[in-house]
Amino acid sequence: MAEQIFTLPLNQVGINDVETVGGKNASLGEMIQHLSSLGINIPNGFVITVEAYREFLRFNNLDASIRQMIGGIDFNNIESLRRGGLQIRQLLRNSKFPPEISSQIIKQYYKLSGDYDQKETDVAVRSSATAEDLPDASFAGQQETYLNVRGPAALIDSVRNCFASLFTDRAISYRENFKYDHFAVGLSVCIQKMVRSDLGASGVAFSIDTESGFKDAVVINASFGLGELIVQGSVSPDEYIVFKPALKKGFSSIIEKKLGNKDKMMVYGDDPDERVKIIPVEKVMQKRFSLREDTVLQLANWVMKIEEYYTRIRNKWTPMDVEWAIDGLRKELFIVQARPETIHSQKNHRLITEYSIDDENRADKLIAKGIAVGDKIASGKVNILFSLDKRVTEGHEFKNGDVLVTDMTDPDWEPIMKKASAIITNKGGRTCHAAIVARELGVPAIVGTGNITEMLTDGQLITASCAEGDVGLIYKGEIKFKKEQFNLDELPEIKTPLMLNVASPAMAFNFSHLPNKGVGLAREEFIINNYIQVHPLALMQHKQLNDTALTAEIEKRITGFENEEDFFINKLAYGIAKIAAAFYPEKVIVRFSDFKSNEYYNLLGGNHFEPHEENPMIGWRGASRYYSNEYKAAFGLECKAIKKVREEMGLHNVVVMIPFCRTVSELLKVQETMNEYGLVRGENQLELFLMAEIPSNVLMADEFAKHIDGFSIGSNDLTQLTLGLDRDSSLVAQLYDERNEAVKKMIRMLIESAKKNKVKVGICGQGPSDFPDFAQFLVELGIDSISVTPDSVFKTIKAIKQVEDQVGKK
Repeated sequence: MAEQIFTLPLNQVGINDVETVGGKNASLGEMIQHLSSLGINIPNGFVITVEAYREFLRFNNLDASIRQMIGGIDFNNIESLRRGGLQIRQLLRNSKFPPEISSQIIKQYYKLSGDYDQKETDVAVRSSATAEDLPDASFAGQQETYLNVRGPAALIDSVRNCFASLFTDRAISYRENFKYDHFAVGLSVCIQKMVRSDLGASGVAFSIDTESGFKDAVVINASFGLGELIVQGSVSPDEYIVFKPALKKGFSSIIEKKLGNKDKMMVYGDDPDERVKIIPVEKVMQKRFSLREDTVLQLANWVMKIEEYYTRIRNKWTPMDVEWAIDGLRKELFIVQARPETIHSQKNHRLITEYSIDDENRADKLIAKGIAVGDKIASGKVNILFSLDKRVTEGHEFKNGDVLVTDMTDPDWEPIMKKASAIITNKGGRTCHAAIVARELGVPAIVGTGNITEMLTDGQLITASCAEGDVGLIYKGEIKFKKEQFNLDELPEIKTPLMLNVASPAMAFNFSHLPNKGVGLAREEFIINNYIQVHPLALMQHKQLNDTALTAEIEKRITGFENEEDFFINKLAYGIAKIAAAFYPEKVIVRFSDFKSNEYYNLLGGNHFEPHEENPMIGWRGASRYYSNEYKAAFGLECKAIKKVREEMGLHNVVVMIPFCRTVSELLKVQETMNEYGLVRGENQLELFLMAEIPSNVLMADEFAKHIDGFSIGSNDLTQLTLGLDRDSSLVAQLYDERNEAVKKMIRMLIESAKKNKVKVGICGQGPSDFPDFAQFLVELGIDSISVTPDSVFKTIKAIKQVEDQVGKK
């Protein structure tokens, strides 16, 4: 009788073998067969089949015992689940291997060792369930992985432990949750050559933005050493975002780069009983990014190819979740796992749910910040847990709706996480276990807060908000919020192009799902204020100021960047690029900085450079700064950032706009300064717009139009300067009205002049969404675009549609 085959070389299995080798292994084999030829490195290995697992159960007569133990579990009782799971795992760990299976495993192991010219090579032992990593259910981290396993005895022991891991508490709970039959799910094990990332770096990459579902981004998390600490949430990794369409065209399209807190790393242990160990990372290494930019781009390119391949064979878009590692000995990049992403790929982005906070005084209630996971808001009582055993020893009960607050979650905590209204952790990044499970459960999570377990107390009522960008905010008490749902398919079609005013790069990917024709106003001030926070001249000159506190703060902030100038240019470029990528290829009109002197003064170091002005609103602002001897070098940094976004990152949809430009000669001086710094109107399709917000812009529109590609009406400043009032003064607030006949006459004159001179003209302001009659006025004049804030999109579309229908009837 022919010997039954219980092992297969990894390169002989493929995507159609899930029932034989499980999802992960089928995927690895598929990639080795079809993607190696594209230059993608995947470590070789072999597979222990599902049939070997089933034979192991039969050989030890375990089936009936396991069924009985599972039947005795009360799935509503976490203690019952823990007891039952432990019983089953102990039963499996104490069982013997059938001799024919162990001999085949050992034979394949020695063959693999020989392939790498080693007697007993180091391998990773990874389980792969038949229900894991399928496109409709993510069983992330359900079964165990054993790293740096060496020698036949350790290998057999690790495989047995993998079999037992099919019955971890979380795996049993998941299957129950998703209604998978515990006995229909089989387990295969992959024995794969280790990648020496303990001497390099490793991490996770997604071919989709995991928070917003934005399709055109590759998100990479990276840290030094073996990759387990990222998934566990023990470190906050570096994060990179790469824009796919520009990368395909050959551009260096890294549109975001954040330095993590990589204070520890997992490496090989020093003796056979210690396969791996955790060591501290040297201080100098902590201040460095763990990947070179060329490696980031290589990895992003591979992730795109993997996504394209799976999309083709599955005949539908299949974003991927990829694990990668860099071998520090061979200086080579490897893909060690790939599975379909299962949250956003199945979400209907035509249905939009928006969460917004009603409390305008919430800043006074802010307790802490972290990394936001998801976009929801939840309130509840704090329940601090460091161990599941706390409930047993202290009678500590976790109630439905409590906020789980902990150092970091363990996969065994999944049954408790299901009960939580929100999850908050000290440690972790966007791809740690807590973040992955929170997304699957649809629960808001804030990870990487630092020391939240020390800042909160048990029973304290708090609100966790993930609805304000990529920073998660924790507030005292219960904060009121609104939840609104919209169906984009129910919105009417309009002819007038509707653009968005987008301030925050962190929200850009979320806003990209809204109906739009690009961005009518992206303000640099928001990026400078929130991401840079230092006066540009202070960055460039702080060492000459003899301000030791300022210098110390600046040196802390520029960690990870080459120097002060590199910090400003890149931080500004990343912010602009994220907005430009979100709306690519539609135009994104970026307005150069328009702080008033009192606002610049409030930036770090601003007190050394800013004058006191009686009326900053009509003082040294906008264009008048850009060519001045005092500020020109700082404006040069803005030009360099724009140039980087357009020419290095490939985002040619960025249009620049000059604010508060009083005269035509001033416009020409600004253009000369732009030219000096390599930003030339017309080169590489660069368009230049002018903010029409001063009466002189309207009165001299014909002359201005000769030197620009478009006007954008800034109705706020135009109203105050036309009516001669201070919009910040409550004493004359009742007179402020952009529908005043004088203001409307100005707008009419400008639109007519723009049409005559064949340049574009749009408006960015709230007027059209707040006042349908104002929208009607603009539509009737044939304005080229209307730009509004994202929260006004739905009502503006309805207002414009009503106006267009009325105009059409005339």
